[in-house]
Amino acid sequence: MGVQNPGYWLPVDLSKYGYKIDDLINIIHVFMLILFVGWGIFFVYCLVRFRAKPGHRANPELIHAKGSKYAEIGVAIFEAVILLGFSMPVWAAYKHAPPDKDKAQHVRVVAQQFAWNFHYPGPDGIFGKTDQKYIDEAANPVGLDPNDPHALDDIVDVNNLHVIRGKPVMLRLSSKDVIHSFWIPVMRVKQDVIPGTVFPIWFEPAENATLGEFDITCAQLCGNNHFKMRGAVHIDTPESFQKWLDSKKVSTQPVNAEEEFKE
Repeated sequence: MGVQNPGYWLPVDLSKYGYKIDDLINIIHVFMLILFVGWGIFFVYCLVRFRAKPGHRANPELIHAKGSKYAEIGVAIFEAVILLGFSMPVWAAYKHAPPDKDKAQHVRVVAQQFAWNFHYPGPDGIFGKTDQKYIDEAANPVGLDPNDPHALDDIVDVNNLHVIRGKPVMLRLSSKDVIHSFWIPVMRVKQDVIPGTVFPIWFEPAENATLGEFDITCAQLCGNNHFKMRGAVHIDTPESFQKWLDSKKVSTQPVNAEEEFKE
């Protein structure tokens, strides 16, 4: 399935299923435009038709008009169609894991003031244990446990999310401090991140998505330096992703804070 929206008035769509969200946004805005123009014309008509004139008095009797009743029924039906036929299916599709969940790329995302920490499992495919007592903002921002063998090959990168074109990506979002909001516009994915809670979300770059670097931002005011909380999603080929992975394996040993303290 190709990229549907080249970015005329919405951000460019590089997600395999992003066109569904774009269609929903377009339908809602067209409907809102029709309502705005229709009610605006009716409002101007009433201002002119029922303006104060010498010798005329307002009629206190209730008007029984069928036109407005039919219009309200039509609006209610159309809103029900949007909700049941478009909004709920799109919501259900994005809230459930992709069909090939086991083949997806899994990444942990730990938000903090003011950065995104991306935690990848190593070659063993297993996330290492984490504990806040091992957190070192410079060397070990997610608190990888140096005593866990599964943590020794894990990779942590700050503000850079690398994904493979055409492969589903499953993220598990958490926060160290305050409420953040993880947003990748080109992937049509956004999720609030609340301390003490883990939120799973997923997206899939289209098979013909443009390779390169695109914005990740925080859509929730999270402090004085909120503007600094900007990251990047890198859409790679399998080869370029593996090359990046190999380059990160050199310097990903978690720091043992307890041993350093003893020394």
